[in-house]
Amino acid sequence: MTAQTKPSPKENNLDELVIQYKKNHNPLLLHEIVESSKGLIYYFIRLYGGDRNSSDLYQEGVEGLLKAIKRFDTEIGVKFSTYAGHCIMGELRHYLRAESSYYNPGVIKDLQYRVEQFVENKLKITGEVPDISEISKALNLKEGAVIEVMKGGMVSFDTLDISKISNQNLESFKLPVEDKLALIQAVNKLNELQKKVIYMLFFRDMTQEEAAAKLGINQRKVSRLKEKGLEELRKELDQ
Repeated sequence: MTAQTKPSPKENNLDELVIQYKKNHNPLLLHEIVESSKGLIYYFIRLYGGDRNSSDLYQEGVEGLLKAIKRFDTEIGVKFSTYAGHCIMGELRHYLRAESSYYNPGVIKDLQYRVEQFVENKLKITGEVPDISEISKALNLKEGAVIEVMKGGMVSFDTLDISKISNQNLESFKLPVEDKLALIQAVNKLNELQKKVIYMLFFRDMTQEEAAAKLGINQRKVSRLKEKGLEELRKELDQ
């Protein structure tokens, strides 16, 4: 299954299996639930940019599924696949945070959150997970950007293909969130004061006046530092 492929679990059958299992804890039923949920587990592994053949990631997905089975309340009126998807995502996120020893920029986390929320809402409403094109259209991201953003939770930021995320439009004062990703790579080449100004304006969404007050300089100097910093960033990004 590719990242764009949606699993097609038999919702009513899966819900019924979980209900039966919670009544008698038959291990054969548990095995059938896990087998029926493989598509859902692999969907989230691929969504996060993972290798389908990774036994570690698959085991984390199964752990999330088992937690969902244990905690699922059949009386709350939510399909099991919706709740299981939430638990599987949570388990994968926990595992990836524990394994990560690198810097994961906040802007990537924000995009990941938006993707995850869209997936969860789709599951809740329809009982199905969205394919990449649906996520792309709903969040106004290119399909390649969706995949690269989610990979940000699994790999070093240096290995991401930023060209799939950024259109390098640096003209506006408030950059689109995708363009902020390209800045992360280049911003470290600025001097310290330029770096602080760029960070405050584009990563913290502060106004020039707020940045000036924070840095103890006037707004005009902040504006000059911003323009000079953006010019240097343009050159860096155009290379």
